[in-house]
Amino acid sequence: MIIVMKKTATEEQIGSVTQKIEAVGHGTNISRGTNRIVIGAIGDERKLTPEMFDSMPGVEFSMHIVKQYKIVSRESHTTNSIIDIRGIPIGGEQIQVIAGPCSVETQAQMDLAAQQVAAAGCRLMRGGAFKPRTNPYTFQGTGVDGLKIFRAAADKYHLPIVTELMDVRMLDTFLKQDVDLIQIGTRNMQNFDLLKEVGRINKPVILKRGLSATIAEWLMAAEYIAAGGNHQIIFCERGIRTFETAYRNVLDITCIPVLKRETHLPVIIDPSHAGGKSWMVPALARAAIAAGADGLLVEMHPNPCEAWCDADQALSPQELNQLMESLNGIARAIGRSI
Repeated sequence: MIIVMKKTATEEQIGSVTQKIEAVGHGTNISRGTNRIVIGAIGDERKLTPEMFDSMPGVEFSMHIVKQYKIVSRESHTTNSIIDIRGIPIGGEQIQVIAGPCSVETQAQMDLAAQQVAAAGCRLMRGGAFKPRTNPYTFQGTGVDGLKIFRAAADKYHLPIVTELMDVRMLDTFLKQDVDLIQIGTRNMQNFDLLKEVGRINKPVILKRGLSATIAEWLMAAEYIAAGGNHQIIFCERGIRTFETAYRNVLDITCIPVLKRETHLPVIIDPSHAGGKSWMVPALARAAIAAGADGLLVEMHPNPCEAWCDADQALSPQELNQLMESLNGIARAIGRSI
């Protein structure tokens, strides 16, 4: 950490700052420039916070000089992490496409969807039993019954399941149903109590980016999970909110190389929620894979026109097959496989 003193800072004020640093066992280094005096704290930065110094007389501002996310940073783990989902790797050479309906509706719908997801070559299946909706009067999901339906359908084709956890009180139910990959949705990215709880379990977690979250905030949210002991984290970009209204959200492709530089954890993309229209999904998906994403989270419904939720962005089974074929070529071009 560095503490920048005001031009008018007295020797007594400088001494007070150094004493506070030394009181926690840290060393100090004082750099006296022409216009500023900068005090460097030498030691574990986690013991110090800007709030400890910013209110002190003579201090202009203070700041950390290393990243606050320790466990998820690439500095702490230089090689890429691979998250294992029942023998299926996410983050390695093989790119995973997780496909399925936005919401679990009926057993017949999910049975057919599971068959079509497996037939397209996808190795994992998505589906929402609990749905966070902007409008309180729209369909909110089939709940616990939906989890059972989903599990039964996916098991017929040996597909691990991905579904969203909204409430910490449902965590035991998710564990009982043996959900393979727990999704923390965009609205809960900074639900810190929820993040702490999933940090205490031994289950892989997909952490979606918040609507207006910076990459630093997203990484710090992941650190909450990792700090609890669960390092099986997958980042998922699903588009951020800007001034643009031509599409649902702005897919931040730039976040892929940035995250790859900042963290050792896998990065996947949700092109369905980004574009909000099914015709946009293939182009966004292909761009994501070309940019280095480790996987995709794609909505597919056996009959999109009849979907109870997000019908506009769901691919048909035929469109999912076509997408998988096109992704094969891109993956090969960058030395990977689908």
